[in-house]
Amino acid sequence: QEEKKQLTLKVEELERKLETTSAQNIEFLQVIAKREESIHQCQLRLEEKTRECSSLARQLEMAIDDAKKQVEQTRERAISRERAAQSKLLDLETQLSRTKAELNQLRRNKEDAQRRYESRLQDLKDRLEQSESTNRSMQNYVQFLKSSYDNVF
Repeated sequence: QEEKKQLTLKVEELERKLETTSAQNIEFLQVIAKREESIHQCQLRLEEKTRECSSLARQLEMAIDDAKKQVEQTRERAISRERAAQSKLLDLETQLSRTKAELNQLRRNKEDAQRRYESRLQDLKDRLEQSESTNRSMQNYVQFLKSSYDNVF
């Protein structure tokens, strides 16, 4: 009987322990369920954030591609403008060179014309002086003739 009583006490004690353990298991299962729900919610948020990050990454790639295209277009326009400016600069340099050559030619022509003019002027002065000298000689001769005729008559 004593043994049975002790066994009964042990069984009751084990049943209490079993109930306590069962209660703890239920609490643990509830905690685990809450944690699993929390994990599930976190996974859903993670998936949502992952999709959002993917979308933002695609938008960023598109923005980078657009920026690269704009940079390339701007670079091409700048290169085109630079080429046009270089071409215009070469044209202006060529025109300046031609204008300088024409100016030098005109100066030479002017100097040649001035030398010819001065030479012609000197020639005309010499001829005028010779003509005046001849004129004086003739006037002297006419004077001589007059005075000779006056003396004769």
